Amino acid sequence: MELLLKNVSHRYGSVEVLSDVSLRIPRGEIMCIIGPSGCGKSALLRLLGGLERPTEGMVLQVGAPPAESLNPLTYVFQHLALLPWRSVEGNVKLVLEDHKLAAKDVERIVADVLARTGLSEFRATLPKQLSGGMRQRVAIARALAVSPAVMLMDEPTSALDSQTRELLMDDLVSLWTRQPFTAVYVTHDLSEAVRLGHRIVVLSRRPGRIRDMLTIEQPLAERYAGAPVLEKMQLQLWALMRDEAMAADQELLDG
Repeated sequence: MELLLKNVSHRYGSVEVLSDVSLRIPRGEIMCIIGPSGCGKSALLRLLGGLERPTEGMVLQVGAPPAESLNPLTYVFQHLALLPWRSVEGNVKLVLEDHKLAAKDVERIVADVLARTGLSEFRATLPKQLSGGMRQRVAIARALAVSPAVMLMDEPTSALDSQTRELLMDDLVSLWTRQPFTAVYVTHDLSEAVRLGHRIVVLSRRPGRIRDMLTIEQPLAERYAGAPVLEKMQLQLWALMRDEAMAADQELLDG
């Protein structure tokens, strides 16, 4: 299954947040969305996920989701919404409870995603006993449990310190390398975008329009923090958005 946006514009009252956005989310790739503050990145993600309907244009799901997919689309937010009274295993099982699955299938799915995210030995642990990065891993495991056709990730590392963020980047690269998935990843961090993105979409300041889209051919497993080629790409991205980012920040201050 692929997602398509066709000439999408969106408003909140009199405020236009997105203007004439057309985009295809290719299957098996991570697409990163970047842009100045207030440019409509999160609004775009909500439209893709069906949480809102565009004011103009269309958001389409093309093709059938994988046969094993329980939810075609699923979210990973910066605010994790883990249930504090449930263990790691219990939080992952939560998303499976509305599906008519045999107990053995639930156990198989949970064991698989906990192994893929390196959480098997923490299955009985409560969220309060985990670090921020580990809690984010639980949220990712929970999203993977429903085998989504597309995972929608809204700044999932923004609340983490820099060291934990780097470790989570390693986790995501490792996950995708072992079993590729499709994701749209919204971030304000250019280093994350060049580390994870097969394609990087640069939005203009509000109303968000697509200014550019860059493709990175280098395999994810060969990218590492501080690599010269990635730093060069970061500079290229910053040159594209620097003036608009500064103007957008000033607008927020003035507003």
